[in-house]
Amino acid sequence: MTALNKVLGAAGVVLLLAGALLGFRTVSASGANCGSAFRPAGGITPMACDNALNGASTLTTIVIIAGVLCLIAAVAVKVLHDRGQEKVVA
Repeated sequence: MTALNKVLGAAGVVLLLAGALLGFRTVSASGANCGSAFRPAGGITPMACDNALNGASTLTTIVIIAGVLCLIAAVAVKVLHDRGQEKVVA
């Protein structure tokens, strides 16, 4: 494994965990508890919560996508590195 592969893999895992934690973080607006991106508050939430929940959902989605992209890049680096090693051996 290359150092880049390890760094990308670790960053991907950290970003996925951070995204999951952000998704469960409670947000509030105008003193009202809005719930979290993954679990909005039960019942009818005030309209003030719409922006807070949308922002939390957007941030959560961006962080999780960044984590997935890092993991995909780590796999790509591993595959390319392994193919390069096969050519050297052959």
